[in-house]
Amino acid sequence: MSLQNLLEIGSLDKAEPRRDDIQRLLAAAERNLDDAGVTDISNENRFDAAYKCVMQCAIAGLLANGYRTSTSKPGHHQTAIQSLPTAIGLDKETMVELDELRKLRNCDDYEGDPVSAGSVKDAQSHAKALLARVKAWLGEHHPGLA
Repeated sequence: MSLQNLLEIGSLDKAEPRRDDIQRLLAAAERNLDDAGVTDISNENRFDAAYKCVMQCAIAGLLANGYRTSTSKPGHHQTAIQSLPTAIGLDKETMVELDELRKLRNCDDYEGDPVSAGSVKDAQSHAKALLARVKAWLGEHHPGLA
């Protein structure tokens, strides 16, 4: 589904892509990725920090395209992640893996399910790769925002 279609059904809102906003999101994503590496906190908090990095990267990609998720509707995390192939050209397999992180985050947040060390490592790896991908994509497609 195109970003324009997501706008038309109300899943996205138009937004002005501003360099300062995108840079602030990417700086927050870097901080969260660093926090995910702190071994003195629980796996759940480390996972959450890595997941936040993923979300901030997805939001930065959408924002660079002139969109933002509509937070007044449920499912804005899902929309942000599932729009990555359209927003930044991410391959669908990686998008599915990121969406699995979203589902695991929901189980932790809403059901109290524990998060394994392996899931933390997986989330960190995906977050690091997505952050690099978004930065490279911005540099190539929106150098004024990078």
